[in-house]
Amino acid sequence: MTTLEDYQFDVGGGLVIGRGTLVPVGEVTPGLGAPEMRTADVDNPTDDGGFPGVDLFGTRAVTIEAGIRTPDDPAAALDLLARLQQVTGTDATRKTPGALAVLRLKWPGRDVKRLYGRWRRVEPATMAQAVYGWIPVNLDFAATDPRWNADDSQSLTLPLDISNDDQGFTAPVEAPITTGVSNPDERPGWVLNGGDVAAWPTVRIDGPVTNPKVWVVETGRYLQLQISLAAGEHIDIDTRPGTRWVLKNGSGNAAPALTSGSRMDLFQIPPGKSEIRWTATDYTNTCRLTLSWRGAYTAL
Repeated sequence: MTTLEDYQFDVGGGLVIGRGTLVPVGEVTPGLGAPEMRTADVDNPTDDGGFPGVDLFGTRAVTIEAGIRTPDDPAAALDLLARLQQVTGTDATRKTPGALAVLRLKWPGRDVKRLYGRWRRVEPATMAQAVYGWIPVNLDFAATDPRWNADDSQSLTLPLDISNDDQGFTAPVEAPITTGVSNPDERPGWVLNGGDVAAWPTVRIDGPVTNPKVWVVETGRYLQLQISLAAGEHIDIDTRPGTRWVLKNGSGNAAPALTSGSRMDLFQIPPGKSEIRWTATDYTNTCRLTLSWRGAYTAL
């Protein structure tokens, strides 16, 4: 990933705008505050006021006011404008349902954060000064997930969980009975969400495996599949809003294999430290679970 300095933005394809570039940014508004709220309030039919319903955050609309500045070089200014339009309007994102663009930015006193969504407009405010190499530009980004995400992704790979009581023991059993883990903090399934809101993970299960189940100990939420995978096969699960899917071997829809109690919309990593556990059937003990996530934040 392209390294960013304070007041710089990566709008896609490694194209950086902002301080120290040929596309300085004047203002970012709106987009850095709270996102729009979707309310479900209902008027009280018999009295004043109303009844509050469920309040949900809508998309986070980010508007970047920038300007292409290539003094006395109008051709370079137009080339930069074309590059902006190219990286923000790629066919791979625009023409693929669920595909997301990424906006990365660095603010003073904060680590680099990112938003996922779609570019909605890259439009010159005026072309009157283009002949002098100056083109003011407005860039509109709609973040489908209003959370701010850490730029660095974290991951955890686990073999089958042998410390779960549901797995049982192999006879004959001799005292003392132990799982081999004396200190809970030594168990390998700990994950850390450094943000202040729950994060959406992605899950990959590599076979051979039958009927895997993965859960977050602190919340009790789980994902369980009634499926068998041969060696070399895998399942990918993406829990992020707007991109939720379960794919087998990268293409086949495996969502019907989820059990009725598996809630992708509730399977999250809470802020702070959590423990991930998983069980399945694999007589070779070669299957693996890989969990990936980014810390999630309410504000920049």
